[in-house]
Amino acid sequence: ARGHWSGTLAGAVQYHFGEALSLAGGPTRPGIVHRLDRDTSGAILVARSDLAHHRLARQFHDRTIEKQYFALVAGSIDRDADLIDCPIGVHPHQREKMAIRRHDEQSRPAQTYYETVERFRGFAALRVQPKTGRTHQIRVHLHHIGCPVLCDRQYGGRAELTVGELSGDPSDGTVLLQRQALHAMRLRFLHPAHGRVMEIEAPLAEDIQAAWDALRKWRS
Repeated sequence: ARGHWSGTLAGAVQYHFGEALSLAGGPTRPGIVHRLDRDTSGAILVARSDLAHHRLARQFHDRTIEKQYFALVAGSIDRDADLIDCPIGVHPHQREKMAIRRHDEQSRPAQTYYETVERFRGFAALRVQPKTGRTHQIRVHLHHIGCPVLCDRQYGGRAELTVGELSGDPSDGTVLLQRQALHAMRLRFLHPAHGRVMEIEAPLAEDIQAAWDALRKWRS
């Protein structure tokens, strides 16, 4: 509701753009064309007219928008690049989660391509491109291959990352990261008005950058 937007993306968008926003996504999501998982940072598209909203939403539906994410993951990854092709459905016992469901009629095809950017002892940095747009897709797929997104409370089993965990000094409890290390870094799409190719980038969030720097310092 409009009275409960404090600290939300919808509230920030409304504050920045005022009333000049599309309402095609509903009154509680003014201008917001697509979603990011809670605690995922990065680029998101906002439409200022219903026509622009519909045209951008159609590109998401048709999978013509290219999305690229940056992720820090826990675990050792051997391949330089790979395509994870596993269907995703609702978790059989925890309805708020998703899971790989190969023999479930309700599951949907899902594909995620990744490239290994940098390896560390027990961790890795990845560039990730989801080919489909399933709920929690990147997080579920990376968990499936044994490399969950770092500090992913739902799929990774770790709530935070401290300096001491990386440096080996248990007395240093300085917190580096308290949310999943997943960042929407780039979107490539057709402008809804003139049709030209557009590419936007979001600089890496400070907490993820700090965690990456710490991995380079203590786990290279």
